[in-house]
Amino acid sequence: MAYDVVVAGGGPVGLFLACELRLGGASVLVVERLAKVDETIKAGGINTAGAVSLYRRGLLPDLAAAWERNRWRMRAFLGDREGPQGADAPRTPPKFAGHFAGIMMRGDLFDDSDPAFADIGPADGVGLGVPQVELERILGARAERLGVEVRRGVELTGFDAGDEGVAVRLGSGEDVRAGWLVGCDGGRSTVRKLAGFDFPGTEPEITGYQAVVEMSGGERLGTGWNTTDVGTYVNGPFPGRILTVEFDGPPADLPHARLRSRGGTSIAHVTAGELQAALRRVSGVAEVTIHEVHSSTRFTDNARQASGYRKGRVLLAGDAAHVHSPFGGQGLSLGLGDAMNLGWKLAAVVRGTAPGSLLDSYTAERHPIGAWVLDWTRAQIAVMRPDRHARALRRVVTDLALTATGTTYLVKQISGVWQHYDLPGDHPLTGRSAPDLELSDGTRLGDRLHDGRAVLLDLADDPKLRARAEGYGDRVDVVTAVCPGRPGLTGLLVRPDGFVAWAADGSDQGDDLDAVLTRWFVAA
Repeated sequence: MAYDVVVAGGGPVGLFLACELRLGGASVLVVERLAKVDETIKAGGINTAGAVSLYRRGLLPDLAAAWERNRWRMRAFLGDREGPQGADAPRTPPKFAGHFAGIMMRGDLFDDSDPAFADIGPADGVGLGVPQVELERILGARAERLGVEVRRGVELTGFDAGDEGVAVRLGSGEDVRAGWLVGCDGGRSTVRKLAGFDFPGTEPEITGYQAVVEMSGGERLGTGWNTTDVGTYVNGPFPGRILTVEFDGPPADLPHARLRSRGGTSIAHVTAGELQAALRRVSGVAEVTIHEVHSSTRFTDNARQASGYRKGRVLLAGDAAHVHSPFGGQGLSLGLGDAMNLGWKLAAVVRGTAPGSLLDSYTAERHPIGAWVLDWTRAQIAVMRPDRHARALRRVVTDLALTATGTTYLVKQISGVWQHYDLPGDHPLTGRSAPDLELSDGTRLGDRLHDGRAVLLDLADDPKLRARAEGYGDRVDVVTAVCPGRPGLTGLLVRPDGFVAWAADGSDQGDDLDAVLTRWFVAA
């Protein structure tokens, strides 16, 4: 059988990419080695940038419902140390939740009047506390609705890539022809290794465990994040969830360990004895006993990134392109951003409405974001080390974090609202995630992006502006509206991924719009 694209890996990133490709008119096959959704404990939520991506595809109700099911987790995230359950669990998503190296931020110090948080829209905070398994189910259901073919229990074992396409070999014994292959198959990516992508980075120095367990003696443990002379441990934010970090070098895969994760940091299923020993060492509480393990992973801080995300007709996204420690909760949102950026571009190339060179912008735009995330996690490792120099640094960082300026800075970084692409144009909105403008007809800009097409927003009822978009009808939707909240903004071209490609104020609509339209939406 032949497909436009084969996606290796059916986790959230692979599924979201497949949905984006299908939305753009490409035929897609997703192959996933696991027979069912992996319920191993992993990411506990997505940041604002990740939630906005889902909102722009009409998935906000699904995300909000998942948040509601898990809202009791948020009490600990927000600093409530009385326990994770009860009628007083938050009823609406918080403006933020998070930490830097286990240094928790205070909501009363967060300045939400900062311009970076303007016009985010209703997705703000909704992804916090939504676990990865819930997100995978949401995206799996969307893939089914869009007609994406997903084969579970089928592993990619090899491929041959040429100038005209890719022959993919599956563990089922079947060979599949495709125009393109995208590896979304995690930190140990088979696609990345077989294609020969460079994967430079820094060596790991920690062994970490994360698990959901039944234990006794837990009342002797501190709640939340705790720093000790040995390392760091976490108790919460819901009963039985523990995490430990020791700076004793990276873990080694044990003979009895069974691989469980697609990600680059989660390495193996672990035993109750291993978890108990680690928790006792780090916490110093000898009385804590782990009786049963419901879910567990071992991880490290291996931080690596592919030098480029494309080799011919083979591309990488998510953990296949970059791995790092889980601290700060950036990885899942980073992968969703990769998928959102790549999906519409690859679909356009498949349809023949864009040249293959358009895909060069994928690495150019996403690689710097990935590099920043790797450095963000490395910085946290430096602050978490148990040596005297690092502890002195931690005290300084804590003092800075517990100021309004410091808290707001950290929230901006963690939320992803700072992210932008280096696109041509002088307008301050160009290259940034589009503001979710409220329009006079009661809709928002995000509502206009559900179909995965670009939007040219005419806010001045200018027939000349609309005429410049003629001929792009199947790729660019033209919307004439009024935006009372931005009276000076007269025009906005938003790419399918929600980033601003062009903007204008006042009567000057700029001569560069034609060039911008040609760059993104016309085949060479």
